[in-house]
Amino acid sequence: MAGEALTPTSYIQHHLQNLVVMRDSPWALHLDTLATSLLMGLVMVFGFWLATRKATAGVPGKWQAFVEICLEFVDRQAKDTYHGTSKLVTPIAITIFFWILLMNLIKMIPADFIGFPMNAFTEWAAGQMGAAHPHDYAFWKPVPTADVNATLGMSISVFFLMLFFGLRSKGLGGFTKEFLTAPFGKWMLPFNLILNIVEWLSKPISLAMRLFGNMFGGEIVFLLIWVLGGAGIAGAIAGGAFGLGWMLFHLLVIPLQAFIFMMLSIVYLSLSEDAH
Repeated sequence: MAGEALTPTSYIQHHLQNLVVMRDSPWALHLDTLATSLLMGLVMVFGFWLATRKATAGVPGKWQAFVEICLEFVDRQAKDTYHGTSKLVTPIAITIFFWILLMNLIKMIPADFIGFPMNAFTEWAAGQMGAAHPHDYAFWKPVPTADVNATLGMSISVFFLMLFFGLRSKGLGGFTKEFLTAPFGKWMLPFNLILNIVEWLSKPISLAMRLFGNMFGGEIVFLLIWVLGGAGIAGAIAGGAFGLGWMLFHLLVIPLQAFIFMMLSIVYLSLSEDAH
């Protein structure tokens, strides 16, 4: 920005920067991640609302039929995986799958179609609000799931749901007893405690890092291909070929990562209710 020529390295680094407000505060916020996540959530709700607004028990419209197929697919996966009695699991699975899917799909939009226009806007807005260094706000990272803060936020939500489901199923006493005595019995309490703490904490961390790692890695490869496309005619041809191949590959990766996150979340909720 600010008229400086970007090298390939600085170009990629620029596109991997989040728009951070209150940067030096413990409450620093990634504004681009929050805004884009909220927008995709609203798009999901609006899309489902459109399907229900003119829903009919007879011959459904095309959009209603598509939404029904998607919801039946998620509902079937949830019922096959979850062995408890809670009616919350299917709505949780639907929310997780479609929200992550929409956030992942932003990756299919070329980097500069969103990045640089939003960079210019955020820099201008920061200047209008009297920021001492408006250039510090000239960032906009479009894909929320390529930000570990977003994936950790979702996985921590799943973690608290696991606690809720476990306590609801076993009660505080039963949950605490199992946490301290399983799997080796009451005489091995310290080892049981350490093992269970590691097991419970590893679940949300692995959920978050798997989604983040795949989407962030894919983002870097897309940017590398985008840079290759600017290296003359040969680079443009190679970049176009590689970019098309990587995009087609990500047509599988994008829904697959949403599906994996959803399925593992349901498995963890089911396990939290099972007796050891």
